[in-house]
Amino acid sequence: MIQTPGILVTILAFVLVLGPLVFLHELGHYLAGRWFGVKADEFSIGFGREVAGFTDKRGTRWKFGWLPLGGYVRFAGDMNPASQPSPEWLSLPAAERARTFQAKALWQRAIIVAAGPIANFIVAILILSAFAFAFGQNVTPPVIGKMDPKGAAAQAGLQTGDRITALDGRRIDDFHDLQLFTVLRAGESVTVEYDRGGEARRATATIGTLREKDRFGNISTRGALGFYGTPALAPVAFWEAPLVGIRQTGEIVRTTIEGLKRILIGRIPVSELGGPLKIAQISGQSLAMGPLDLVFLIALISINLGFINLLPVPVLDGGHLLFYAVEAVRRRPVEPQVMEWAYRGGLIAILALMLFVTFNDLGAFGVWRSLAGLIG
Repeated sequence: MIQTPGILVTILAFVLVLGPLVFLHELGHYLAGRWFGVKADEFSIGFGREVAGFTDKRGTRWKFGWLPLGGYVRFAGDMNPASQPSPEWLSLPAAERARTFQAKALWQRAIIVAAGPIANFIVAILILSAFAFAFGQNVTPPVIGKMDPKGAAAQAGLQTGDRITALDGRRIDDFHDLQLFTVLRAGESVTVEYDRGGEARRATATIGTLREKDRFGNISTRGALGFYGTPALAPVAFWEAPLVGIRQTGEIVRTTIEGLKRILIGRIPVSELGGPLKIAQISGQSLAMGPLDLVFLIALISINLGFINLLPVPVLDGGHLLFYAVEAVRRRPVEPQVMEWAYRGGLIAILALMLFVTFNDLGAFGVWRSLAGLIG
């Protein structure tokens, strides 16, 4: 096993993680388009100048761009953001025009757009289902076992053997539920409902902050109540595995939404946001830890890729779907000039976010401290 990933391993891992996910995301769009008879002019992995590619018998150009941070499928007729008829589109022969994106019904265009994020969720569900079938499901009960006498639970008066039943009104069925709730709430006061010898009780606890350093020197911070449970695994039948995968995917999406909410309200510092450089670093470290860790990371990033693309931001898939929803209500497309300005604003917002998270990544790598030292 590799102990410390070098730059080549990190680049390889980044390509292994991001490349297939981008391809499968765009493949979702492509296959949905094919299903509805839309011709694809280009299928690109990466942006910018073409590095390599080929044209298939259907006239689709499959290519690689020099900047491997995304990709796209360009369908025939997708000539303007509003997907409205234009002189160029109207001048096409009828048979060719029928195979364009613009010619399709609103619901068909919506399915084509949504198919990319859906593909990412399917990838994650398949991976998590396979893990559940191969290794079983964690069913550790939320019962206090070994306890930190200075931890949050002990300070709130809980004892070994108490069973946590709810946190701030959210039902807790197992230890995994408890961890999902506490991980993002370090330092927050919560109401703990628990059972002691058949008697329902209630207490108020301030979730503690647990800082851990991994073998690569990364320091992670998470909330914890200060106790352990008795680990328990349950086997998962083949037919049950997809249900487990779907449930776990939903839990990760819910945790992602809660994390974003806490960033917006200031409970989690924006410095926690990471970008491509951070993803590359984590990818290299996951590969160094073993293929299973890398595959699990692929599932996590696939979920986040699908979720982010569904956000109602113009230029993202969710932005397209938002405008389609408005079109369905109004029974006519949004005006082209409105769409144009919305997409410009969305592009500026995305670029600004990319610059910000890259700034964060460089700060986490110590670049700014080094520059300050040189200047000083």
